[in-house]
Amino acid sequence: MDRRPGFWKFMSAHPPRPPEPAPRISTKQWSIDDFEIGKPLGKGKFGRVYLAREIKSKYVVALKVIFKQQIEKYRLHHQLRREMEIQTDLRHPNVLRLFGWFHDATRIFLILEYAHGGELYKELSKSHRFSERQAATYIASLAQALAYCHGKHVIHRDIKPENLLLDHEGRLKIADFGWSVQSESKRRTMCGTLDYLAPEMVENKEHDYSVDNWTLGVLCYEFLYGVPPFEAESQRDTFRRIMKVDLSFPSKPAVSTEAKNLISQLLVKDSSKRLSLQKIMEHPWIVQNADPMGSCSKLHNTNPFSN
Repeated sequence: MDRRPGFWKFMSAHPPRPPEPAPRISTKQWSIDDFEIGKPLGKGKFGRVYLAREIKSKYVVALKVIFKQQIEKYRLHHQLRREMEIQTDLRHPNVLRLFGWFHDATRIFLILEYAHGGELYKELSKSHRFSERQAATYIASLAQALAYCHGKHVIHRDIKPENLLLDHEGRLKIADFGWSVQSESKRRTMCGTLDYLAPEMVENKEHDYSVDNWTLGVLCYEFLYGVPPFEAESQRDTFRRIMKVDLSFPSKPAVSTEAKNLISQLLVKDSSKRLSLQKIMEHPWIVQNADPMGSCSKLHNTNPFSN
């Protein structure tokens, strides 16, 4: 982990609390020379993610590379620092770990837990929709992880299939805390992705933890029907449908009454009346369908660096 003044001078005058080291990775000042870099795992607006292996321990991680020039251009110093502070502190089996970070002259490197199964978005795109067992397992895992986050006063604010990863056993992991905030008071910043925004965010009103509960309703619908519930041809129409909570359930594909009941109790305009995370976990549809182990599929746990 890099504690040299140059890094935090770039980021902020007040560095976050240093993270604990990753399992089997020793505590030290990191550099790119400590890692064997593998295949690219993804590309974003501000950088890229690579498969990597710490040379000494052989521990496999995902290395997120962020370009300082982009951070400066879009003035994201505060947002990145906040993301690092929040994710470093979280320890839950359904939350992707941030083990540490370092930097060089042009880049910032985040050492992240490697999720062998990749993005849930790709799995959903491939299968178009999930079975009720899969959907219930993912929603239960999300509810447990968000209950943990909310207990630490963290609101994620951008839960969507692209920000959910799967490990080698098909267990869900919440990733990308770029829009999250740690606060006990209500917030007003509009952020996240349109299809998943709660009405209070669309209307630019104060919001709290319940925006994440709303998103679980959106995701549950999308998992079962293959499309978000308020999708429309234009952004304006999507805004309108969200504000009106214009919710309908198509006759096909066939979805159980219990699943529709859960969705209907989450997609409620009055945020105080949305089903709590605890009630989600106790809901009959979740109890009857979710895998208690939180695993939807068994992927081959092969060494990603082997030939």
